[in-house]
Amino acid sequence: MSYGKIAVASLIAAGMLSSHAFAAGDAAKGKTVFARCAVCHNVEKDGGNGVGPNLFGISGRKSATVDGFAYSGPMKAANIVWNDDNLSKWAAGPAKMIPGTKMAFGGIAQKTQIADVVAYLDTLK
Repeated sequence: MSYGKIAVASLIAAGMLSSHAFAAGDAAKGKTVFARCAVCHNVEKDGGNGVGPNLFGISGRKSATVDGFAYSGPMKAANIVWNDDNLSKWAAGPAKMIPGTKMAFGGIAQKTQIADVVAYLDTLK
């Protein structure tokens, strides 16, 4: 194999690793990190909404679809699916991802904590 092919293969592998970096979090640690989110968000099945919408079953759900929650206009217009990548972006900074959202949270700075929270949210089914 030539050096050029090795370099291309390495770049492709690095890209795949970085795109899946968030999915490798620790759900148990994520539950601990999520404690700061639990002030506003319920995660119990059929548990109702708090200041924010209930997040039970968030993974794979379309945005702004929890019954009984009054979403902001920008959130309603976002029309995204909460996959690991979108959950990671949201956790890193809601207003950066969807300007005009009414969620008043600056985001989680540490990538490992973001990955952990996403892994925890993935367990809520």
